Formats: sequence, C-alpha cells, structure tokens
Amino acid sequence: MKIKVLNTVDPIYSEVELKKLKKYCEIKTELYSRKKAIRYLKNCKVILAGGRIKIDNELIQKAKKLKLILSPSTGTDHLALDTIKKKKIKVVTIAKKFKLINKFTATSELSFCLLLSLLRKILISFNDAKKGVWSRDKNVGFQLKDKTIGILGLGRLGKISAKIARGFQMKVIAHDIKKIKVNGVKNVSFNNLLKFSDVIFIHVHLNKSTENLINLKAFKKMKKNSILINSSRGKIINEKDLLYALKKKIIAGAGLDVIDGEWLNKKKLSKHPLITYSKKNNNLIITAHIGGSTVESIKMARDYIFNYLLYSIKKREI
Repeated sequence: MKIKVLNTVDPIYSEVELKKLKKYCEIKTELYSRKKAIRYLKNCKVILAGGRIKIDNELIQKAKKLKLILSPSTGTDHLALDTIKKKKIKVVTIAKKFKLINKFTATSELSFCLLLSLLRKILISFNDAKKGVWSRDKNVGFQLKDKTIGILGLGRLGKISAKIARGFQMKVIAHDIKKIKVNGVKNVSFNNLLKFSDVIFIHVHLNKSTENLINLKAFKKMKKNSILINSSRGKIINEKDLLYALKKKIIAGAGLDVIDGEWLNKKKLSKHPLITYSKKNNNLIITAHIGGSTVESIKMARDYIFNYLLYSIKKREI
C-alpha cells in the first residue's frame, strides 16, 4: 500500500524527484485550499510543508497518522512546533543543512535590490518613464559607497550581505549575540547599530527574543535618513510602530520581503495596514516573500526534501 502524502510545496523544477516518489506514495498536491488540505489529511503519514498553507494546530489535530513533516525552508513559523513536538512528529527543514544552504545567496541579493530600489527611486522613475515622463532631475538618489550598513545577525545571510556590502565599498558594522568575527566587519552593540547605521539589514531568526525587536524605541534611535530592510520574518518588526515611524519620518524608508500576515487570504491581505500604506507612499516597498525564490535555490531546497522522503521510505523509516 502506498504512503499517503499531503504536499503543499509547489513541485515546479522538481518533477523528476516527484515522479520517483509516486512509485511509493499517493501524493495529493494542494497549494491554496486549506479546506481541501484538511480533508485529505486524515490518513496522511507525511506532509511536505510549503509556506502557503499554515500547518497549525487544527491541521495537526486532523492528521491522526502523521509521522513526518518536511519543509524546504530555514524558517519554521508556518509550523505549529509545540503541538508537533507533543505529538512526537518528526520535523525536517533545511535550516542546518549548511552544505546546501551556503549555496543560497538569493535572500541577501534581494535585500540589496530592495535597498537600491528605495535609494535610487527606481519604481518612481519607472512609473514616470512608462508615462513618457523623463524625470531624471526629480529622482535624485544616494550611492552606497561610504554609507554604513548595520547587519543584525551575522549568520549565513549576514555574512553574505557583509561581503556584498564591502563590494559596494560600504562600511560594515554588525550585531550578533554570538559575537561572530568576520574580516572587515566591526561588531557593535544593538544600540550602536541602530544609532550609526545608514542602512539596517535584518538577518536574525524569529523567536521569543526577536519578536517585536524593532519597535518604536528602536526607531527613535535610528538616523532620520536610515533605511530598514527586512528579509527575515515579519514579526521581528512591530508593524504599528513601523507605520508610525514612516508617517512621522522618523526613518526615511523600509523595504520588506516579509510581513506579519502572509497567510491571510487575498481580500484580507489587500487591506493589510502596511500594504494599504504602500499604495500611496513611496518610502515603503513590499515584495511577496520572494527572497529565496530563484530557480537555483528553489530546486536545490525542494529536491533535498523530496529525496529525503524517498531515502526514508527505502530505509523503511516510515
């Protein structure tokens, strides 16, 4: 009898691996409908967990036979980890697969894309150009050379961003609780990072100590011309405080690849306060969590979890 698997991971670029799995598994792919996912879960032993459908307490309770959750992600905020642990369900992500994820530079690259879009007023200029308005003098920006970038979290992505920043001839400072040493990077306190940075990149994981870490108190310590870039998780920033800081020009701008509420439906998401603000204001840019969305990173991450499942089945671990 084939093993029943709920797949909420878009299998694009991994068709070969999925085909191998189908010899052993009955796989139901559901990328959008939570109701359909719950309906299929009853007899599933495995969930391949993407980010579009949250694997929360309700889903876990419905999956009475669940033994394994695999996710091609470094973050786990789409998983109800406390409930999963109580149920003794095994979870595998790519968070500590360093040989694999060290090949992924996509998220750091996108952080600089957001930064440059704000500093060089790219979207404003593009919208003008589409109207036949050659607004060169109006859209004067800033260069990165000699600016100070503060990197919050000097792990894998922080190190990649530091290397890119040095290529732009930026001064690099960082704050990390582990006090990691990187050539060309000066370690500073959290307060000094806020105080002296022209640009701040958030590269820390979301946990109890980092939730709402960037709040109004933090914004008031930042430079008025500073730019905040978040490609980590939405809840690290207090979003009400961010809106206030942008409206009152406490900081110059923000580029976000993540927000708190990514799993909301389209109607609710379109009314999200940050998205609503961005429609009429040019000092906030939001992208739809595309930091890791490159052909290279998607394929390698998804191939890993599909092959992990295949290996586990062949070893009769499931």
